[in-house]
Amino acid sequence: MRILGIDPGFGTLGWAIIEHNLRIIEYGAIQTSKDDDIAQRLLRIHVDIIEIIERLQPDCMAVERLYFSKNTKTAMDVAKCIGVIMLTTRLLGIEYSEYSPSQIKHALTGYGRATKEQMQKMVMKIFRIEELPEPDDAADALAIAACHSFNFGNNRRNVIH
Repeated sequence: MRILGIDPGFGTLGWAIIEHNLRIIEYGAIQTSKDDDIAQRLLRIHVDIIEIIERLQPDCMAVERLYFSKNTKTAMDVAKCIGVIMLTTRLLGIEYSEYSPSQIKHALTGYGRATKEQMQKMVMKIFRIEELPEPDDAADALAIAACHSFNFGNNRRNVIH
């Protein structure tokens, strides 16, 4: 089973495809330009996600749930991005699950308030890699995919139908 992990972001969206046995298939980031309007940026995310799904054939997808942001405009833009992700995966028939930041941290470290550094060390350990993937958003997407792998079959409440 292949899992697509997504760290949603409007400027940089991290993504990673892993196998259920925690083997990395590929990872990267979708970048959008601040010079483009919101519709163009959302279209870019949609088109790139379709390309990733068609090329790498994931069976399911896990996304970090949006948490409250002090910057309302940023939170609204990320929420729009998540909406595009949900719609894209629904159109392609991919199962979609969401996990809160604390669920992801707990799944990887056993502690829901783990630091960024603790999470990065666990990503390297879990995937048996020497260097943290760049950008950080791609490393975060690996953590999200691993969280889903650990929870698959045990925690169906995160699945969005």
